[in-house]
Amino acid sequence: MDNNSVHKTNVIGAGEVGRASSVDMDKTSVYTTNSFYWDTHGNDFLGAIVLPLYGAFVSEEKYRLFGDVSGKKMLEIGCGNGQSLQYQGERKASELWAVDLSEKQIEKAKQHLEACGLSAKLICSPMEEECGIPVDYFDVVYSIYAIGWTTDLEGTFCRIASYLKKDGVFIFSWSHPIHKCVVAENNRLTFKKCYFDESWYSVSLDDGALTLSDRKLSTYVNALAKAGFVIEQMIEESDDEIMQVRGDNSDFAKKAKMLPVTFVIKARKL
Repeated sequence: MDNNSVHKTNVIGAGEVGRASSVDMDKTSVYTTNSFYWDTHGNDFLGAIVLPLYGAFVSEEKYRLFGDVSGKKMLEIGCGNGQSLQYQGERKASELWAVDLSEKQIEKAKQHLEACGLSAKLICSPMEEECGIPVDYFDVVYSIYAIGWTTDLEGTFCRIASYLKKDGVFIFSWSHPIHKCVVAENNRLTFKKCYFDESWYSVSLDDGALTLSDRKLSTYVNALAKAGFVIEQMIEESDDEIMQVRGDNSDFAKKAKMLPVTFVIKARKL
């Protein structure tokens, strides 16, 4: 994976881009806008964060949140090109399922997994909607840099809880909300957006646009609690070892040394 792709994915936010405009949230419009972008330009511009990475500088290889997945039924929310499914399949998960908003990404995931000698049940659907995924079925549901695209966080978490067996695990990562508010300018970190502002906005990109919202960390925590999850672990530190190995001196890397750019939560269904 191209290291720069990690940086590209992380810069999408109202505080970072500078071409963001407030919009009213309409589910149909958001689905259309975001699925079109991922179908046509997503991987080229945004790249992809895939396991073992949870974000730019956070890795499963260090934190071992999944543990031994052999024999487990696993569902990925927002599978993208299928590389995270490959990671789980090579670790002997018994069943692989995934849902993604983009038909193009589903096609890429299918082709990639077939090339790796793996199979998965892939469903093209918004994560918020009923789409035929079985309930009380999975040992683990996970999402690598995709959960933040949902238009209904509480509804999505409740749906994910329904997919899991009792004591099942939900692991997800996303851009840290503080990171989304702060930009590097003239060797300084500057707040460009109010942390408490969760309004929806549209970001104009090359030949397209994306629509999303920057939610507070407490919004994620409270939505998990409402859906019947208990948080077992949260990670928000950048891994110094990864940063040193890359020798990255970009503004983004300097920023990651000062404040969290990614957060990861492991929660368990009660």
